[in-house]
Amino acid sequence: MGSTASGKSGTWRNWGGNVTVRPAREVTPASVDELAAAVRQAAEDGLKVKAVGSGHSFTSIAATDGVSIRPQLLTGIRDIDRQAMTVTVESGTPLKRLNLALAREGLSLTNMGDIMEQTVSGATSTGTHGTGRESASLAAQIKALELVTADGSVLTCSEKDNPEVFAAARVGLGALGIVTAITFAVEPLFLLAAREEPMPLDRVLAEFDQLRAENEHFEFYWFPHTDNTNTKRNNRSAGPAQPVSQLAGWFEDEFLSNGVFHAAQLLGRAAPAVVPTIARISSTALSARSYTDIPYKVFTSPRRVRFVEMEYAVPREALVDTLRELRAMVDRSGLRVNFPVEVRTAPADDIALSTASARDSAYVAVHMFRGTPYQAYFTAAERIFTAHEGRPHWGKVHTRDAEYFAEVYPRFGEFTALRDRLDPDRLFQNDYLRRVLGQ
Repeated sequence: MGSTASGKSGTWRNWGGNVTVRPAREVTPASVDELAAAVRQAAEDGLKVKAVGSGHSFTSIAATDGVSIRPQLLTGIRDIDRQAMTVTVESGTPLKRLNLALAREGLSLTNMGDIMEQTVSGATSTGTHGTGRESASLAAQIKALELVTADGSVLTCSEKDNPEVFAAARVGLGALGIVTAITFAVEPLFLLAAREEPMPLDRVLAEFDQLRAENEHFEFYWFPHTDNTNTKRNNRSAGPAQPVSQLAGWFEDEFLSNGVFHAAQLLGRAAPAVVPTIARISSTALSARSYTDIPYKVFTSPRRVRFVEMEYAVPREALVDTLRELRAMVDRSGLRVNFPVEVRTAPADDIALSTASARDSAYVAVHMFRGTPYQAYFTAAERIFTAHEGRPHWGKVHTRDAEYFAEVYPRFGEFTALRDRLDPDRLFQNDYLRRVLGQ
């Protein structure tokens, strides 16, 4: 699940099933040299080039009718530097493989998102993040990057080398070149104690600043049509490890979160009128639980129910208003929303097109079950998010364009100027980049 879903005759589909393309050519390079040669060849043939990871973006950010670069042979750890506490990994490595390999070496990333199916370059290039008080997105943990640029040359960047490229390319949208290797900061493996607890929405909103300030990683899920949330607090622990038992883990993560949840989605899609009832039942089915384990086992969980998602970053101080408006909109609209709304936070970072660029942010993600009409809900939610100068996740559904981004990203012009320098002929262009970055 979650790996690239490919159809016959060279058709490619993303995980959410809402993007389908037929590239003119697919290339699976086994080395950086082969990748660079494929980029030069594409330019000669007058074809555009895009790298595609595991297909977990809901936008057409990786779509091309030109040359599609598949990274599955560019995987594995190149180097572990225990003095600098960094690990350099090939760009096509799935996060799952990176997390497992690091844990075996007694190392861990500081923070991560809630799934690990994506490739490291796909996840970072779109600004994928978890939740954190001090620790930011995956891209903010990058110490150096290697990329093949439009002329087929290999460029490395870090705070010291090509710092202006480093400031932009960590969340590069695939617009500046094709990432071939990433160096992440790592730390010695540690334990996280997780506490999951239901809480009324009004209480979460009233105590939000406190909950965020008191916990290293705070997030919650609100079930529309109810006043119920499930909160999750992750904090470092001296141990001992107390993993979720296999039976309890299966019951909560597979049966309730995937099995029963999937059945509830099918029912809600077939009979929208029962959705509020389902929401009330499912939001009270989860009970409080605590467990302690290594980070990737606490941060990530399997997501087998396929959905389409929109997520916006709003300024952190706008979160409570945003959610109150979202709740009022759902109550007023007659919409039937069968998927919880996910809320997370991130500190400001220094990456040009990071959704948390230069501002402390809160993330609000709305989802709809795959195959359910989502336009009305997403359109109404997006109106609320954009009224708060929200910034959409680059890999999730949104309708914004370059004109809007120039207003909400102070360093937008810096990014587009760098793109003019690195890719003047727009070799890495596609319809999505044309819309979000302009010509």
